[in-house]
Amino acid sequence: MHEPPHTITRRMLGLTALVTAAFGRTLHAQSQQQAALAPRPEPPALEEVHLTVNSQAHTLSLDPRTTLLDALRDHLGLPGTKKGCDHGQCGACTVLVNGVRLNSCLSLAVMRDGDSIVTIEGLAEDGKMHPVQQAFVKHDGFQCGYCTPGQICSTVGMLDELKRGLPSAVTANLAAMPAISVAEIRERMSGNICRCSAYPNIVAAIMEAQHGSAG
Repeated sequence: MHEPPHTITRRMLGLTALVTAAFGRTLHAQSQQQAALAPRPEPPALEEVHLTVNSQAHTLSLDPRTTLLDALRDHLGLPGTKKGCDHGQCGACTVLVNGVRLNSCLSLAVMRDGDSIVTIEGLAEDGKMHPVQQAFVKHDGFQCGYCTPGQICSTVGMLDELKRGLPSAVTANLAAMPAISVAEIRERMSGNICRCSAYPNIVAAIMEAQHGSAG
C-alpha cells in the first residue's frame, strides 16, 4: 500500500530528532568555544569605604557593586542583619543609618561612605538590652526569629521618627509623649514582614516600648 503524500512517519520523526540533537550539540560546542576565547572583562577597581558601625570605625576595600547588607554580613561579620527578599520588600535587612531606618539591601556600601550605622548587634549597651529588645522578649514578638532584627531596628527608627516630630519639651519627658494607636503602628511598620504572622505580639511589644526607647 502506498502512503499518501505529505504523511509524516515515525521514521521521519526519528531522523528529524537525531538531526536536531546533533545540530544542537554542535551549536552548544561552538558557543562554549567562543565563550572561552572571548576576553573576560576586567573586574571593577575596589573602592575604599569608611563606615562607623556600632561605634567602631572600619575601612573596607569593596567592589563598588557591594550592597551595604553584604558589607555588613560578609566583610564585617555581622550576621544579625538578615538577607530576606533582597528587593527591599520584607524589611529583614533594616538597619539604622545616621539614626534613620534603611533597607540595607537597597543601598550600595559606597553610598554610605562616612555614615554611622547601627545594626541589631549594636543596640544593647553595657550588656543590657535596648528597651525595644526587652519588650519583644517580654511579649514574644517573634517565632522563627528571622525577621526580628529588622523588626527591632525598624521599631527603634520609627519611634525616633515620632520623637523628632514632637516639640523638645514633650520629648524631654517620655511619659508625656502621646501614645500612637495600633493602626498607626501597623501602618508605620508595614515595610517589615513577619511570615510567621507574629504581628499581634509585635504590636504589643511596640506599644509597651513607646515610652522606654530613648537613647
